[in-house]
Amino acid sequence: MSDLLFAAEPRQRDIARELYALVAGLPLISPHGHVDPGLLAEDEPFPDPARLIIVPDHYITRMLLSQGIPLARLGVPSRTGDPVETDPRAIWRLLAENWHLFRGTPSRMWLERVFSDVFDVPPLRAGGTAGWGNADEVYDAISDRLSKPDFRPRALFERFNIEVLATTEYPLDKLESHARLAADGWGGRVVTTFRPDDLVDFEWAGWPARVAALGALTGENTTSYDGFLAALRSRREAFIAAGATSSDHGHPTALTLDLSRDEAAVLFEKGLNGTADAVDAEAFRAHMLVAFAEMSIEDGLVMQLHPGANRNHNRWLHATHGRDTGGDIPLSTDYVGGLAPLLDRFGNDPRFRLVLYTLDETTFSRELAPLAGGYPAVYLGAPWWFLDSPEGLRRFRETVTESAGFYNTSGFVDDTRAFCSIPVRHDVARRIDAAFLARLVAEERLPLDEAAQTIADLAYHLPKNVFRLEG
Repeated sequence: MSDLLFAAEPRQRDIARELYALVAGLPLISPHGHVDPGLLAEDEPFPDPARLIIVPDHYITRMLLSQGIPLARLGVPSRTGDPVETDPRAIWRLLAENWHLFRGTPSRMWLERVFSDVFDVPPLRAGGTAGWGNADEVYDAISDRLSKPDFRPRALFERFNIEVLATTEYPLDKLESHARLAADGWGGRVVTTFRPDDLVDFEWAGWPARVAALGALTGENTTSYDGFLAALRSRREAFIAAGATSSDHGHPTALTLDLSRDEAAVLFEKGLNGTADAVDAEAFRAHMLVAFAEMSIEDGLVMQLHPGANRNHNRWLHATHGRDTGGDIPLSTDYVGGLAPLLDRFGNDPRFRLVLYTLDETTFSRELAPLAGGYPAVYLGAPWWFLDSPEGLRRFRETVTESAGFYNTSGFVDDTRAFCSIPVRHDVARRIDAAFLARLVAEERLPLDEAAQTIADLAYHLPKNVFRLEG
């Protein structure tokens, strides 16, 4: 067994080995992620290694862009019509030539584990006269694996021991991939997640057209605020029918406002007629979080909130390659003041469940842990985006456990678009928790038998329970 991420101190390392062995084989619960459900519905062979591993991975493309390598050279689609590299081997070699950029990063650790654990190929090594070292050898080996039935998406789903995988779709998605999965009798459990950001954000280009499309899809009159709410409820019902147990909200801030129906309707009208300003947009987003919390009371969806990303901060990147291409930057976030209106109404309601994430780790011990320790409805989600690294996961456990304990957290979520990285990311989280609990045992702060139960809960039972995935 590898000692990856375990303490160098022998006693702690031995305890970590023992704890990790208890959970290494447990099924994976993946309640929050962004894998395309069409991969599993169609079950076609994955594309070449570059389009599977490099092109969609923001961690990789972002690092290379930081060194002046245009995303077009990495095969990332362009909005400007400029030429984009289509030779997957050239893209792969470009990664190998710049492999040194990833030294010490979690991206390198994840990639190397994907190479070894998923594809059983040697690690990537740069150098040689051409500069790309053994890139061709690794590329050819992965390509060979991808051509085999055992490496199709459903076969890997089963090999990864995934018990449930949640994808994320916007309300206008007709959920056809989920319907196909339900109809064809395959045994893997893949559920959707309701993500309404594009329908509550006036500042997201095309908002009025999407509101009109929502009306056409649901048969509701979305020119009125009441009709808009009815249409959103209708789509939530459709998502629940497709297996959804949670909603997901990625707002710029954690601000919530409990506006009256008439106040919200005025903002909605301003959004539709194009007279809303930035203050109006933030107020409407903030109010809709409270409206969605009320809907969660009605229909039982667990509400997830991950604020604090300045989306598309790199405006050139957004203009040339679009949204969600690695241009996000973390922001400081006020949870205590921002969430007060929502928690005043629902924080003590046993029917409500709110899972909070952050990109601002200064809030771990100052705000998030006390909130989770003070409201029955609040759970802390795992570190994500810039913080889902070994160090980020360690700091999270060290800072939130004092106030929130383990059982006010949600367990691990992988939050990934990269399907083949799912088992690797879960394994890293299980190793970090084993190491943290081993230290508590070695310091005589926790009995070994309780640490054993705790790590099983963190790895499996907590996410299954918190996200209401027991059924």
